[in-house]
Amino acid sequence: MTDQAARLRALAARSRPAVSPEDGGGRVVAVTSGKGGVGKTSLVANLATALAGRGVPVTVLDADFGLANLDILLNLAPARNLGHLLRGEARGEDVVVTVEQGFRVIPGASGVEALADLDPAARDRVLAELGPLAGSGGLLLIDTAAGIGRNVVDLCLAAGEVIVVTNGEPTSLTDAYGLIKVLWGRGPDTRVRLVVNSARDEAEGRAVYERLAEVVQRFLGRDVAFLGTIVEDAYVRRAARRQTPFVAAYPRSPAARCVARIADDLVRDVRSDGPGAGGFWARLAGAGT
Repeated sequence: MTDQAARLRALAARSRPAVSPEDGGGRVVAVTSGKGGVGKTSLVANLATALAGRGVPVTVLDADFGLANLDILLNLAPARNLGHLLRGEARGEDVVVTVEQGFRVIPGASGVEALADLDPAARDRVLAELGPLAGSGGLLLIDTAAGIGRNVVDLCLAAGEVIVVTNGEPTSLTDAYGLIKVLWGRGPDTRVRLVVNSARDEAEGRAVYERLAEVVQRFLGRDVAFLGTIVEDAYVRRAARRQTPFVAAYPRSPAARCVARIADDLVRDVRSDGPGAGGFWARLAGAGT
C-alpha cells in the first residue's frame, strides 16, 4: 500500500460516524443525471423537504462541485461553503446550514474551479471534515453534477444507491443510458433507479421509463427500476421564483404529490445491505487511491 493510499484510508476511517442501522443512520442516496437541466437539484430539495416532513433526519450535500446552485433554490446565503473548507478557511461544522424546511445542507461553491475537479489530496481534506457531519443524519442525499465526470461517478459508486433523473427528450434519455452504463460498468452492484421529470402525466412518465428500460435491457442485459414520475406543473416554476421547494410552498400541487409518493417509497424501502454513511466515506476515499 502506498503512503498516499494509507493516509486516505486512515482519514476515511476517522470520518466514520457512530450511527447504527436501527436508527436509519447512514443511508446514502446519490441523485444524478446524464444531462443538465432536467430538474435534478429541484428533486433533491423537494425530496429532502418531503422526507424531513416525515420525520427522517436528512442532510443534503451539494456536490455539484464548481456549479452549485442548491443554495439559490433554497434562498440561502451561507457565510461558508465547500470552497472555504477546501482552502482551509473553515471547518466542517462551519459550513453546515439548517434550513427552515427541516433538513441540513452542506453548501457547495459556484464557480470555484478547484472544486470542479478535486484531486485526491483536496478530496481527502473534504472527507475528513464532512464525514462525521453528513453521517450524523438519518439519510445523506447527494446532489451530484450532471454527466459522467470522475467526481460524479465516484460519488455515485460510493453511495451504492443512485437515483437517475431524466425526461422524455432524446438527448436526456441517451445521456441517462450512458451514465447507467458507466455506473454498472464500474460498479455492477450499484442500485440504480429512475425518476422521469416533466412528464405530461403518470402514463407518459411510465412510457418514457419503459423506453429507456428496454434499451438498458437490450444492451446491458439488466433491468433498471422505476422510482416514479414528476408531472409538469406550473407551481414548480412559481416555487422556483420564490426560491422555495414546491413541496413546502404548494404541498397539494400535482408535482408535490408526485414527490410525496417517491418519499413514501424511500421511507418504506429501508435497506440493510447498503454501505451506510461510514462505508460511503471509506469507499469515496478509496476511489482516490
